[in-house]
Amino acid sequence: QVQLVESGGGLVQPGGSLRLSCVASGFTFSGHAMNWYRQTPGKQRELVAAISSDGDNTIYADSVKGRFTISRDNAKNTGYLQMNNLKHEDTAVYYCEVERIGRGQGTQVTVSS
Repeated sequence: QVQLVESGGGLVQPGGSLRLSCVASGFTFSGHAMNWYRQTPGKQRELVAAISSDGDNTIYADSVKGRFTISRDNAKNTGYLQMNNLKHEDTAVYYCEVERIGRGQGTQVTVSS
């Protein structure tokens, strides 16, 4: 059974940090690129970051460059999104999406003082 399960979201103050995790199961995680998206009500889904299947190549949205880091541990079938210096505008539901597989259920990130 193919599954993608995100965790690590929560409430954090501006300037704080969170690390999101996406645990994959039921398929060969190392064979697929992975993306993190975010979505807020009434807005289009935004690609936050992407990473190649081997982890060697990454891209970031301009809005998160220098603050977020995408990574993966293929031995653990897990992808990560380290988010530092969080801002109010980072508030959203964050989804991991694996190429040709699908996406998880999402995890809420709320940045508020």
